[in-house]
Amino acid sequence: MSTILVVLVLLLAVVVSTFVGRLGPVRLPLPLLQIGLGAALASTLGFELALDPHVFLTLFIPPLLFLDGWRIPKGALFANWLPIVALAIGLVLFSVVAMGNLIHWLLPVVPLAVAFALAAILSPTDPVAVSAMTAGAPLPSRLLHILEGEALLNDATGLVCFSFAVAAAMTGAFSLGEASARFLLVAGGGVLVGVVVTWVIGQINRLLVHYSGEDPAIAIIVSLLIPFAAFLAGERLHVSGILAAAAAGVCMHYVELSGPAQAVTRTQRSAVWDTVQVALNGIIFLLLGAQLPGMLDRLPEVAGSIGVADPWCMLGYAILLTLALGLLRFAWVLLYHYAASLPSRLQGERHTMPSFRLLAIKATAGVRGAITLAGILTLPMALTDGSVFPARDAAILLAMGVIIGSLVIASIGLPLLMRGLRVDLQHGSHEDGESMARIAAAEAGLRRILSLLADEPARAACLDEAGAHVQDLYRRRLDYGESAAGGCGGLGDLLAEERRLRLEALSAEREQLFRLRRSRSIDCHVLRKLVREIDLLEVSLSGGDAGH
Repeated sequence: MSTILVVLVLLLAVVVSTFVGRLGPVRLPLPLLQIGLGAALASTLGFELALDPHVFLTLFIPPLLFLDGWRIPKGALFANWLPIVALAIGLVLFSVVAMGNLIHWLLPVVPLAVAFALAAILSPTDPVAVSAMTAGAPLPSRLLHILEGEALLNDATGLVCFSFAVAAAMTGAFSLGEASARFLLVAGGGVLVGVVVTWVIGQINRLLVHYSGEDPAIAIIVSLLIPFAAFLAGERLHVSGILAAAAAGVCMHYVELSGPAQAVTRTQRSAVWDTVQVALNGIIFLLLGAQLPGMLDRLPEVAGSIGVADPWCMLGYAILLTLALGLLRFAWVLLYHYAASLPSRLQGERHTMPSFRLLAIKATAGVRGAITLAGILTLPMALTDGSVFPARDAAILLAMGVIIGSLVIASIGLPLLMRGLRVDLQHGSHEDGESMARIAAAEAGLRRILSLLADEPARAACLDEAGAHVQDLYRRRLDYGESAAGGCGGLGDLLAEERRLRLEALSAEREQLFRLRRSRSIDCHVLRKLVREIDLLEVSLSGGDAGH
């Protein structure tokens, strides 16, 4: 089947799976539905998909991580840095050591280095699948932010551990000191590359826009290219391209604060990125499902290669590893919260541990996905001496089993654990910050109108009346929190002046919001929400011509 036809079929399958998930009698989690559809395509239509892991990792992962980094609330990311680092680094290392030894104990024929490689690639979590499965019953805000931040960082930790384990399997040598130094270099270098690439592209783009004007289509293309530029630069410099793409997304928010795009660019760009996210997420799970029939066909051969008599025991091992990962995650989260409470306990203060249900939710939400799939498929086919890489097929089959098992457990367990859970989704600080931002923006808009009226006395006839209309709108917002709209020589002149004043006022509102964000008076969640409202108003007033 040609590549073009494959792409078209995958996109069609994403559309079909979305509608089936929404309209079906039973609302199945979308990732599981897409995995099933991918398996059906592969088994019934002979839809063969040779998955190149390097192409997969380069094409799919950078834009998704970039978007996660761009959209994650930055205040929450930095405020929760300690639990995020504890999960992204501490939990990964804990899981690699524990799971590596468990895998080698269960299957002694699997070399210890290969067992550690499998454990390492099983450690990164996939927040995309979690968010898809919890859309109808959202997680607590702080917990969701911690899981998102963890997923931005733990990919690098898992992949670095994976690369060292594979190198140990290939050469038979391993140095803890070298591995630690290499991790710091790879992780720190990845973050630095992502920040530098985004900043440089942002400066060049701002300079070009200053002299030639802004074209929304070109601006959107630039935003789509940034994650690939960061990822490829990181890989070229032998640091973490994964972390470079994630850091580029985080940095993109701050680059925009210093030179905001036009309203029409932001609205169109948001729609394009939403489309990219839905398409790539869907294709990832379809590709995962398409690998299942072939792996099941090879199950007896794979089981025999590692001395397992019953092929179905391999599925039992996959389930056991899935449960073990969940238990390790639960134990680590419990230990972290206990350790975090020790200082206050030693000072005699009362500290309440999170409820068992919240700990279980955090443990169950550790879903494996795209990074695990791409990483395990990069296992070498042969060792340096030319012999076959030991237990490669078994490791791939077990990893795929864990991915599907974690998805199934999360899809069933999370709704049950969250049933009846009281979740405070709107924090008082967010509400206070949003109210303050709305008032400050309205006052800035009103000041801009009064300034224009004072600066253009020659156009007083229409300008005064149009200004009165727009001033009334802003004063009503300040007084009552609501908006309403209101002679001069001609109605056309009046409407044109009123439209111009409203656009100027909206521009002043937006500038004030960006100033508030730069001074950290509001967080990026409030900024994004209010700027989007202003952008939509400006686009409607501009008639779609804001970019020309």
